[in-house]
Amino acid sequence: MRCRSLVFIVVAVAIVLLANTYAEAQCSMCRASLTSVTNSRFIRNFNIGVLVLLIPPVSIFCSIFIVMRKFKAADERESTRIEEDNE
Repeated sequence: MRCRSLVFIVVAVAIVLLANTYAEAQCSMCRASLTSVTNSRFIRNFNIGVLVLLIPPVSIFCSIFIVMRKFKAADERESTRIEEDNE
């Protein structure tokens, strides 16, 4: 199970890193202010910075669901064990 999850994560990261499409990770105000800038390197770095700032909230969100899933599995095992003991 862990191996399959690890493979899924590696494949997902590889797809994200190898994607050559332009990611519009800007709000409309940021995009409007960047249209006046002619330096394409600055615009690319700005987009990368916005994507990097997205990592902490996504990590926290995923961590909460992982912890909830583990506690649910432990609770189900405990309730199954109690039911078996009562029989």
